[in-house]
Amino acid sequence: MAAEPQPAFPASDAKAELHPGVDKGVNVDPISAEVATSLELKEQMEAAERERRKKDAMQALKKTVIVSGIIAAVAGAKMREKQ
Repeated sequence: MAAEPQPAFPASDAKAELHPGVDKGVNVDPISAEVATSLELKEQMEAAERERRKKDAMQALKKTVIVSGIIAAVAGAKMREKQ
């Protein structure tokens, strides 16, 4: 008995290969999609945290400048009062 020749490559769908736009059923790896989504959410949360810290730092600086201005104005008024 002679052994049947094995095909060198597996059979493929020529129509799907020649017209890739026709195949609308895209197979998505659910694990990769979940990892990508979780990474995206993590990046969004980190960006929001950075923005919050930046806003807090700006508020602290603003408060410091205002208080310093008030102190300087009061000190200036006291000095004028003494003259």
